[in-house]
Amino acid sequence: MRILLPLILVSTMGLASASLADMTGNLTVTGISTIAEVPDMATIALGVTTNGATAAAAMSANSEALAAVMKRLKAAGIDDRDIQTSNLTLNPDFVPNSAGTANEIQGYTANNMLTIRVRALDKTGAVLDAAIADGANTLNSLTFGLQTPRPEEDKARKAAVADAIARAKLLAEAAGSKLGQILSIQETSAPEPGPGPMYRMADAATAVPVAGGEVEVSAAVTIVFALGQ
Repeated sequence: MRILLPLILVSTMGLASASLADMTGNLTVTGISTIAEVPDMATIALGVTTNGATAAAAMSANSEALAAVMKRLKAAGIDDRDIQTSNLTLNPDFVPNSAGTANEIQGYTANNMLTIRVRALDKTGAVLDAAIADGANTLNSLTFGLQTPRPEEDKARKAAVADAIARAKLLAEAAGSKLGQILSIQETSAPEPGPGPMYRMADAATAVPVAGGEVEVSAAVTIVFALGQ
């Protein structure tokens, strides 16, 4: 046993040396792709804010106004599945007392917000107009997107991989190396898209003008390549 042990150690060291000699390093590259598409859906966050002397009065007025808004939205062609309550609050309104020593409740404010999906963009302005005409007095946001984003996301992923490979080839060539096989691929967070399209409110007597513009679908992948000499 004392004779075999040194022989085994020498053999293992020889294998390790050979392995180190074969290693030539690797290259890590991130590919990014952003595709612009015409949106086919709008998402609106709007609601009703009401005040009342009591909590019950504020909520009752809010419920009545919101029911009218929802009825008008459905008349404008919005399906039940595309209307969702996203926030409901009821808060006391505090004001300083006459002595200025403390706050006291002087009425209540009820707020009920809806998230609405509009699947026909040409109806977006009419939907906003209908909601405002029947009592919606709070508009939080208007955004545009795609009803089925997966095909465009996959297109962006493929373009991101192509971008990573092109970058890797360029860098390897500049470094005097040969690009080897792919060792790993990882999808990473894509850059945040730029500012969304601008929109403006108009008088409720006319259809609210909106412009969908384009939406961006982004993807990013990080690929590790082996390098050869």
